[in-house]
Amino acid sequence: MVIFCVEGVAWDIRSHGNFSLENYGFTRMFLGCVVVGLGFGIPSIVYRRESLPMPIRVLIHMGIGCIVYTITAFAVGWIGGAVAIGQGILAAAMQFAAAFVIWLLFMRYYRAEARRMNERIQKMKGK
Repeated sequence: MVIFCVEGVAWDIRSHGNFSLENYGFTRMFLGCVVVGLGFGIPSIVYRRESLPMPIRVLIHMGIGCIVYTITAFAVGWIGGAVAIGQGILAAAMQFAAAFVIWLLFMRYYRAEARRMNERIQKMKGK
């Protein structure tokens, strides 16, 4: 949602205050953002499955999220129906790269948090 809002502001500035969405365009865009958020958020429960290797969990999470994004992008109009194959591949690659970077940042954060918790546990055991 933050990216959506920042992009809206950027387009508004770029068009010198004349950026407008018609035919419920903003509503469609907003709902698209919500669907994409759910498409990436809900599949994250796969990380609770300890029996699956981490690469498989990441593949399931990213795969579902990217598929939901792609379908939503076509439905909402983020990617046009007449887009060239090369543009579609570029859009998919950019979406996968952005999703991977976001996932990587969250993974680094949670690993650091787990390390800090383990250190505190070790200190408590040492007392």
